[in-house]
Formats: sequence, structure tokens, C-alpha cells
Amino acid sequence: MLEEVATVIAYDPKGWVTVEIELKSACNHCSSSENCGTSTVAKAFSIKKQQFSLMAEQACEVGDLLKLALPESVILKAAMLVYITPLVGLFLGAIMGQGLADLLEINTDHGAMVLAAIGSFMAWKAGKSKAVELEKASTPIITAYLGQGISLSRG
Repeated sequence: MLEEVATVIAYDPKGWVTVEIELKSACNHCSSSENCGTSTVAKAFSIKKQQFSLMAEQACEVGDLLKLALPESVILKAAMLVYITPLVGLFLGAIMGQGLADLLEINTDHGAMVLAAIGSFMAWKAGKSKAVELEKASTPIITAYLGQGISLSRG
């Protein structure tokens, strides 16, 4: 399970809780991040927040921290759909383009390149739409109620 801590921003007495997660870049965690240009760019553009609602088994207050979990299989399936599917489309398109160009007696390299690009693009679009469906169907679960966060600022 992949886990992340979320902050409660709204609670509905019917059991729905709206949470906010700060999406972090993986680029800020290595020992070279102080001297790395990519890390500097990631720090400048990586602070994004995502909000969504889910059912809570117990009452929450605004500001409570919740530990959410999502099965790794969901992430792996989405990654496969977005990265592997276009690659398969590329190869299948190239093979079909080469065969079609051979039948039409035109340059097989050009036919392979054109249909490879078309096949890759179509497979990417199909994989992306399936990944969106998978994302909508997968809801994180609350694994722990962590209580209120601690603020270090003086008020």
C-alpha cells in the first residue's frame, strides 16, 4: 500500500470528509538537491495540492490529519496504461505500416514511420482514457486517524 498523510479541510456530519494532500516532487530528496538545477526547478513548480472527498468511519474536525492508503496495483496499472500501451501501439503500427507499404510498393520505411506514429498516438489516447477510468474507480482508504497537526509558528 502507498500511504500519504492528508489534512481534513471539511467534514459533513453524514460521514463525508474532504481532504487535501500536498503533492511532492521526488526530485527534492537526494543528497545533490542543493547543487542541482533540476531540483531548483522542481522546488519552484512542485507545490500542488489535490482535494477529494471520501467516507470516514468516525467524526473528524477541520485540521485533523488522516493517513490514506492506495494499493500499489492501481499505480502500476495506470503506469502500464500510460507508458507501455503507446510503446505497443508504436511497434504494431510500424509492423502494419511496413506491410502495407510493401503491398502498395512504396517506401517501407516511410510507411512504417507514419503508421508507427499514428498507432502510438492512438494507443496513448486509449491508455490515458483507461487510466482516468481506473483513477475514478479507485478510492483511497483511511488507515489511521492521526489527530490535529502541530503548528510551529507563534500566533
